[in-house]
Amino acid sequence: MRQFTVVFLVFTFLLTLIISCTNSQSTNTDATMTLNSFEKGGSGGGPSECDGQYHSDDTLIVALSTRWYNGGQRCFKNININYSGRSVQAMVVDECDSTRGCKDNIVDASKAVWKALAVPKSEWGETSVTWSDA
Repeated sequence: MRQFTVVFLVFTFLLTLIISCTNSQSTNTDATMTLNSFEKGGSGGGPSECDGQYHSDDTLIVALSTRWYNGGQRCFKNININYSGRSVQAMVVDECDSTRGCKDNIVDASKAVWKALAVPKSEWGETSVTWSDA
């Protein structure tokens, strides 16, 4: 009986570890960063999925494609976004819904993110980046 308990506890620990690693994006993942307005009346449409609120475009925030948004598991968590040797942390506040036309590899970012990464204005709209969980 004691051996069974030890095996069960080890199994439970390993399963928990596997699940937490599966939900984590620890390596840099290629993505397309798009420009989004999270303000009322902005290009983002309705309020953010995480909190039902609108957000200032002057804050470092993003929406992630459905698979990365992961049913809200990344709400209010920071991600690292890398562009041309620069990096910035931004908070996930919304989903870029892949069932409604959002591609499967999108980091939809506020103006503040674009500015913080010093992306030339001529490239604003869509550019290649990498990202990871912070």
